[in-house]
Amino acid sequence: MSTRVVLVTGAAGGIGAAVVHAFAAEGYVVVAADLDRPTVPAHPAEARHGGTAPVPAAAPSTPGTVVPVRLDVTDEQDVARLVRWVEDEVGPLEVLVNAAGVLRPGVVTESSLADWQRMLAVNATGVYLVSREVARCLSSRRRGAIVTVASNAAGVPRVGMAAYAASKAAASSLTRSLGLELAPFGVRCNVVSPGSTRTPMLAALAGSPGSDDVPVLDEPAEARVVAGAPQDFRLGIPLGRLAEVQDVAAAVVFLASDAARHITVHELVVDGGATLR
Repeated sequence: MSTRVVLVTGAAGGIGAAVVHAFAAEGYVVVAADLDRPTVPAHPAEARHGGTAPVPAAAPSTPGTVVPVRLDVTDEQDVARLVRWVEDEVGPLEVLVNAAGVLRPGVVTESSLADWQRMLAVNATGVYLVSREVARCLSSRRRGAIVTVASNAAGVPRVGMAAYAASKAAASSLTRSLGLELAPFGVRCNVVSPGSTRTPMLAALAGSPGSDDVPVLDEPAEARVVAGAPQDFRLGIPLGRLAEVQDVAAAVVFLASDAARHITVHELVVDGGATLR
């Protein structure tokens, strides 16, 4: 049986890291890609023509292994180089998880063009670039799955999150449309849309203090998130608790697995009922 290989972007983040651990537990070789990782090895052909990045003799391929690499999802050449390296040195990709994302909250009238462009670049263009490159590999083998981590904000208006919501809506729509294009090749594309999840990103958004510049959600902030904010037209969470990163990761692994073999162009909302969907 061939080694199963999954590429996870945003692998150093809260949800991304949980996804990495979940796939490793399932016996995948996980290529964990993030800006906060070592430099991506150069492709052997590039090394022969003057490339300076180190090239390992062989990448680890033992089931459950995590291979950390650096990736800028907004850089077309960087994406192409990494996918080529994975295919040549690790093994044929079976799954892609788009988990890279940034959030810069702010009302539209007070937001900056730079914030808008950065969120679109990472949250939408990054999904496009990585999915396009991986889709070419998967469709040629007529199998595989792509799962994009979006947000429940993509389908529900949010005060102070217009740009973020727009970028996640773009990622969601792109992934599901790609699913139609890849269905004839046996490749499935789905979306997981989390709600409020216990991550440093949520802690920073909720204004919760932390140590060593890492926000940690304290009890008062958590209670506010769970209760909702009527003044911002935001419902609370019917299940009465935040999602844990493992809840989101489990949904991602399910949609990538054979248990979901007849599910594609689907959005799975993981928000405890917060958006009533």
